[in-house]
Amino acid sequence: MSVQNLNTFDPFADAADPLAAEEPGRQSYIHIRIQQRNGRKTLTTLQGLPKAVPMRHAEYDAKKILKAFKKEFACNGTLVDDEEMGQVLQLQGDQRAKIHTFLTENGIPRASIKLHGF
Repeated sequence: MSVQNLNTFDPFADAADPLAAEEPGRQSYIHIRIQQRNGRKTLTTLQGLPKAVPMRHAEYDAKKILKAFKKEFACNGTLVDDEEMGQVLQLQGDQRAKIHTFLTENGIPRASIKLHGF
């Protein structure tokens, strides 16, 4: 008689890695998040932008998008290169709603934008 419950079984062996790079067939999302700094200060991050975003029949890179955000929202910002997340745009303050409306007005579909935060 053999005992079946002593065999090793990995329940997550067939599960895909949730942090792995997205498959080419799947839709990639643009994530807009907020991070709390000290006191009332916040930081808004934008990640998942494709390398070239078609906006009004032209292609802009992340630096030009950041420059437009800074001018439109009257805030400071920076572009950070991360190994796991790629290029991340950081803006001072809570700019989530403004970024969302700016991107939707310039041709990015609402379904591809995920808005995170409290």
